[in-house]
Parts: sequence; C-alpha cells; structure tokens
Amino acid sequence: MMRLIPTAALLLALVACAKGPEKKPLELEILSTIREQIALRRAPKQDRPPLTRAFLDTVTSPYIEVTLEESDIFAYLQPQIVRRDDGPGEVITWVTEDQVTVTLRDGILIATRGLRGDLLSASTLARSGGAKGPEGQGARRFDLRLGDHESKQLEFACVVRDLGPKPLEIVEVTYPTRHLQEYCENESGHIVNDFWVGSRSGRIWQSRQWAGPLNGYIRIRQLTL
Repeated sequence: MMRLIPTAALLLALVACAKGPEKKPLELEILSTIREQIALRRAPKQDRPPLTRAFLDTVTSPYIEVTLEESDIFAYLQPQIVRRDDGPGEVITWVTEDQVTVTLRDGILIATRGLRGDLLSASTLARSGGAKGPEGQGARRFDLRLGDHESKQLEFACVVRDLGPKPLEIVEVTYPTRHLQEYCENESGHIVNDFWVGSRSGRIWQSRQWAGPLNGYIRIRQLTL
C-alpha cells in the first residue's frame, strides 16, 4: 500500500525540485508539516500537507497525486517510464519513492504494482488521436491479482458519455474541462469511471477510476507538468 513515509519523502522531493537553493517560508512550513506527519505516522488518519499554487509553480518536474478513495491514503508520483506501444496514445508509468507504480495510457488506468490486489493490465477505450480519455463503446478487460499465485480476468461492456462542460479547480487554478463518464457493466455489477478533460489542452486533469475489487476507486489529479 502507499504509505505515509514515502508520501512525505515525495513531498520533500517536490521541495528539492523547486527553483533556487534557499528554502522559502512556504517550503519551511511544508517541511515542518512533513516532520509532524512522520512523528504521527501511526495515527489512524493521514492528514494532507498544505499545497499552494505559488509553491507548485516553482516545481519543475511533473507530479500527480493519487488517492485510494476508500482509505484516503495518498501519494505523489513522478514519471518513471514514458513509452509508446501498438495501442493508442502514450503510456506513462508513475512511481512513488518505495516503487509503488500506477500506469496510465493517455490518462486511463491500465496497471498498478505494489498495491493489494494489483491491476495487472487493462484494455481501454482510449482515443486514437486528439484529446485524451475514453470514447465510444466496447468491451474492457481487467486482469487482476487476487493472491500471490492467483489472478482473474473480468470483462465489462462499456459506454462513454459526455456530461458536458465542467470547471475544475486544482490547487487554486480553475481549468475549463469536459466531464466524460465511462459506464461499464457485466453480469456481476457495474463500475463508473470519471474523467475531466481539458477543453483547450485535451489533457486529463483529474479522474476517478476503478482499480479492482480490493483497491476500489482511485482518484488522480495532475499537479504539475
């Protein structure tokens, strides 16, 4: 699972990526908060360190924030591998300091490593060009790890709906987006994935996606580029 200490260390890395060698008062405040979190790491609830746009504007590396919705455990991840394959779009593997990874195809979740019940792989309804995110309708397959030596494949029939324009605020900046919703069902039930796609950039700024029955939904938002 994503743990408190790696999350704090990643925020320290965010500070290290900021411009200039001298720590600003905001950075010192964040460092102080991190130290308090480490001291209280056995506490049942994980508090989020403060983030401001002024601070994020000094960060020169891409970071996403990933939250396990059920437990509210979160971490900051940076790119580990960027590649292309035979499928549509760009595949980016994002990593925490303790090597928990989340892999996205043009912003759509296709794999995790280091979580309980990892998502081993997933097909997508990713667009072949233009804006990122899913489109149309079709089957999606999810290969899931259920134990050390057990895996299972689930298949869903999915359809994507455009729910229209939706302003989205991420740390003091509001982006014009369109809210896309992917509804998937099979004989056992249904899942719903949500994507907020930039109206101008075509980038997925935020999403809520299913990561398997053990992990449930994860929330992802793009903090820096």
